[in-house]
Amino acid sequence: MNRRHFLASVSAAALAPLPALAAQDPLHLKAEAVTQQILPEGDGATSMLGFNGSMPGPELRLRRGVRAQIEVENGLDEGTAVHWHGIRLENRMDGVPMLTQKLIEPGQSKTYSFIPPDAGTYWYHSHHISHEQVAKGMMGPLIIEDETPPDVDHDITALMSDWQVQTDGSLTEAFNQMHSIAHGGYMGNFARAFLSQERVSTGDRVRFRLINAATNRIFPVALSGVRGVVVALDGMALAEPRAIEGLVLAPAQRADLIVDVTGLVGLDMMTRQGPYRLADLAVSGTNTQRQSTAIAALTPPDVPSPAAPTQHLTLTMMGGAMGGRHGGDDIWAFNDVSNLPSEPFGSFQNGETARITLENDTSFPHGIHLHGHHFYELDEAGNPGDLRDTTLVDAGKSRDILCVFDNPGSWLIHCHMLSHAAAGMRTWVKVT
Repeated sequence: MNRRHFLASVSAAALAPLPALAAQDPLHLKAEAVTQQILPEGDGATSMLGFNGSMPGPELRLRRGVRAQIEVENGLDEGTAVHWHGIRLENRMDGVPMLTQKLIEPGQSKTYSFIPPDAGTYWYHSHHISHEQVAKGMMGPLIIEDETPPDVDHDITALMSDWQVQTDGSLTEAFNQMHSIAHGGYMGNFARAFLSQERVSTGDRVRFRLINAATNRIFPVALSGVRGVVVALDGMALAEPRAIEGLVLAPAQRADLIVDVTGLVGLDMMTRQGPYRLADLAVSGTNTQRQSTAIAALTPPDVPSPAAPTQHLTLTMMGGAMGGRHGGDDIWAFNDVSNLPSEPFGSFQNGETARITLENDTSFPHGIHLHGHHFYELDEAGNPGDLRDTTLVDAGKSRDILCVFDNPGSWLIHCHMLSHAAAGMRTWVKVT
């Protein structure tokens, strides 16, 4: 992190709240060039990409179990596609060119139609040359509303990302720089969180929806001025709320917190140099009506229970700087193959439960994302733990997951450090 930007970020002026589109009527998103004030006021604005004239794009709020219709218009001078991250939707609506759809070419539109089955916090983003298009700003929050919302005074989204940006506001477009791709990926010298609301009161109970929308950066996060718990990860309610301490979000991961405001509220990324302020939430007045009560768990998700696994596969991450040789033809690989193979990594019958060992044989962490499904992270004893759609596997470590493959189609698995995915760390599974 550039030291000047570290200091500037602490006093960054608040932007207007995230725009929102809340309806189950047809929605419209236009991908287009935008200008955004990422840096503090007084520094230059940044030319980027976004949706509907903003970056991030508008917060979409949909109802669980009700079909959504979202028309995406491509106002760019290159192709694009939109992935609805974490939604267990129909395969043809997943937004992956070459696997589930054709590109939306410049001047064309595509209507995505799906029924969101799970309440929770999700997001949408480009899935074409996404290591560039997402870095330039093609992303936005996607909230599936609870049928019975928790008892809170505010529901606030915080979407986090980082950028390589100069003080004049210009974006450093070194997305394909070989050194960064072979290491941790394209990372910014400036980071911030965009909030959907600017102000709360002391004593308010707040649901915070944290979304890591960065292309490559892992965010260890901390909230000051609050007291509360984590109630959901990657959209899925936890059986029991847990402490916020030590919360780490890999790219694409999300966490829902319910907290009581005790003072000035700050969202920090924890670094070796100390806290790096991502956002401040203004606090004024006192809520004298709110009674302090225990924070209850959210409604549990309606997901299939795993059976005894009928397959146990291993997906090994290979390559990168300081990594061993592999048989792929790019910087990164899965199981000695770079980029999408002609045959799937795994084939499953609809409803089949499989265990997958994710083995990280590289010198860098990877956030592995499975499309169209959630899966259980297994503990050391092999017991199912958290439900996730993206799991962080540290360098030299492994993690086992258990998944009920109950969604027919061809589904992508990739590293959500998008620089790594662009340079080979992608494969797919088939469910029939």
